[in-house]
Amino acid sequence: MSTWEQRVQGAWASIDEYEGREDAFRALIDGLAGERPAGDPVAAFERASAWDSTGHSDRAVPLYQEALAGGLGGYRRRRAVIQMSSSLRNVGRVEQAVGLLEAERAVDPATLDEPTRGLADAVSATLALCLADTGREREAVSVAVAALAPHLPRYQRSMANYARRLVEPQ
Repeated sequence: MSTWEQRVQGAWASIDEYEGREDAFRALIDGLAGERPAGDPVAAFERASAWDSTGHSDRAVPLYQEALAGGLGGYRRRRAVIQMSSSLRNVGRVEQAVGLLEAERAVDPATLDEPTRGLADAVSATLALCLADTGREREAVSVAVAALAPHLPRYQRSMANYARRLVEPQ
């Protein structure tokens, strides 16, 4: 891991110390992002995340879009999709969020590295929230239960079947 990545991780680990001083935290992340080349998608992602984590979904969305359009890849790309979708939900653009998350769930897991695959449940959880906001509650419960089922100590098969049956035509 590069020194820059370590410094970014350190900054994020300290976010709770900035309670009530969110502008100072954003300035810290902005300074780190400013060390990247102009137009760097990682810099845009880190800035988006800082705005998002300090309660400014509206400021985060365009930066997430910039990061994704700039070719953000791997683990950060999937995080950007999840986080941007959550922000879109917060600003009332939930249908757009559902589309992004459904597309993300359709990505072949075999094409992803292990850490990126590990975010699959976060994709599903965010999708479930978005679906509930669109009035598709049964589908939301189905997505959530299906994501939870593999983690249960028992009843995995039953819960997966129940999740599927929630959205199957009668």
